[in-house]
Amino acid sequence: MNRIQDAFQNKKAFIAFLTAGDPVAEKTKDYIKVMADAGASLIEIGIPFSDPIAEGPTIQNANVRALKNHIHTDNVFDLVTDVRKDVTIPLCFMTYLNVVFHYGYERFFQRCQEAGIDGIIIPDLPYEEAAEVKDVCTKYDVTLISMIAPTSRERVKMIAKDAEGFIYLVSSMGVTGIRSSFADNLKDIIGDIRDVTDVPVAIGFGIHEPAQARAMSAIADGVIVGSAIVNRIADLGDHADEDLKDYVTSMTKAMG
Repeated sequence: MNRIQDAFQNKKAFIAFLTAGDPVAEKTKDYIKVMADAGASLIEIGIPFSDPIAEGPTIQNANVRALKNHIHTDNVFDLVTDVRKDVTIPLCFMTYLNVVFHYGYERFFQRCQEAGIDGIIIPDLPYEEAAEVKDVCTKYDVTLISMIAPTSRERVKMIAKDAEGFIYLVSSMGVTGIRSSFADNLKDIIGDIRDVTDVPVAIGFGIHEPAQARAMSAIADGVIVGSAIVNRIADLGDHADEDLKDYVTSMTKAMG
């Protein structure tokens, strides 16, 4: 059983996102440890990028802050290598194809393997063009996580059939950011996914309150929270440790 599978074993998975280098690299390492200790099952680490097209203002601004701190891909690999000394839960990158392409597929995924990265999410990688990237991921034991948006049943099943690790189900169309409402057919989409695979499904985009986490975890295998965490880091900077601990604890408690 790999670490990603273990994140969903006999429990609902709380998946936390933060941007590497926001506010600084050392605090990113601290915050990953804090959230892991508070009950996060898996942590997504955003590699700063100048044009994160799937992100709303909250995470876009985090990217800007990290880039102003001169945090680049090599720094993120070093950060993960350090944090792996203390953190055993799965760690996944979330980044954009341009970052991986310009670093070089072979070099990028070899460094992922060396650093202890378990998976990667690439929001702007179309399903139809994923094979080349997936082949290199497989070579270095990095799982390419599939994203599924509320779309046609045929496309949902097509993407789900090839999914590995877990499926990132987007709660509603648009960019990331806190929301009060979500697509009304998520349960049906999960039903379509279940028709073709038993790969776990985690719902993300907009979830930020314990009640939402409870509701989404009732229909899915996990929930993903990004903007609410990044907002806390933006507000508290170097002093978000206790707040993040309390927040993650409240969300995992709500999920049961």
